[in-house]
Amino acid sequence: MSNKEFKNLEEQITIMEYKGMTFPDREYAKEVLLRENYFFLNGYRHLFLKSSKERKFIPGTTFDELYSLFLFDRTFRNIIFKNLLVIENNMKSIISYQLSKKYGYKENEYLKPKNFTTAPEKSRQVQDLIKKMKRQVRVNAPQHSATSHYVSNYGYIPLWILVKVLSFGIVGELFAILKKEDQQQIAEIYGVSVENLMMYLPILSNYRNLCAHEDIVFENHTQRAIDDTLYHSLLGIDKMDGEYIYGKNDIFALIIIIKQMLKENEFKDMTLEIEHALDNLEYNLKTIPITKVLDRMGFPKNWSQLANITRKVEE
Repeated sequence: MSNKEFKNLEEQITIMEYKGMTFPDREYAKEVLLRENYFFLNGYRHLFLKSSKERKFIPGTTFDELYSLFLFDRTFRNIIFKNLLVIENNMKSIISYQLSKKYGYKENEYLKPKNFTTAPEKSRQVQDLIKKMKRQVRVNAPQHSATSHYVSNYGYIPLWILVKVLSFGIVGELFAILKKEDQQQIAEIYGVSVENLMMYLPILSNYRNLCAHEDIVFENHTQRAIDDTLYHSLLGIDKMDGEYIYGKNDIFALIIIIKQMLKENEFKDMTLEIEHALDNLEYNLKTIPITKVLDRMGFPKNWSQLANITRKVEE
């Protein structure tokens, strides 16, 4: 296996030129490559290639177009990220409220094994998660102002304080081991089934982490497809072999999940921001149409109409 050798900025440009990319301003390109990293920018090349087999750029493709797609994904990722943080905070608040109301607000009360599912196949999972949460109490008590305040002044950490230092992944695990009636109460707040919410939480957590680490998001696919929803039908998404071609395991599937987790005005605001980002990208694209980007995202042409579907229509 050959080693990947260091390439200076001029050599990086030469490699892309060899593959057919043009550079209207080489000095500007060098500045971008220095700041943004050739490897990360190159990850956005696929839409501009002639084909998956012919690793050459479509004639006329410019470095500016590649960078525009990179910047679009950064903007899109930030829009998604801030809304995922809202969902994360909402879920933590709802779970902590429901459990504290029913089982108490001290960790020796709300972390009792009897408060969780008694299903034999989940007993190990229950034990492991209780250990994780107790460890968070132990580790974070002296490190965070809120937790240290409660320990110092009251001798315990309420669940509504503890959730602030729990990862979104752990919160998803927590929901998975709750008693069925507790899961049902929480799912009803969002108007979704327990089964769907159980599926959604790991997906949301995964995208939260992707966004936090600045990975490519706009064309990311989940390992598991979400169930068909009313939205797929109302948007008239095409099917192939009986399956919807968009909104199953692509980024539009995430948008459909977010639609069900945010308040209507929040989702409309998010939709407007995404529309603006797509308009900016379309203006900067010359060699490929915006529909090629939308297809890669799993966005149907009428995707923004999702924001106009109200709760009344859903019901």
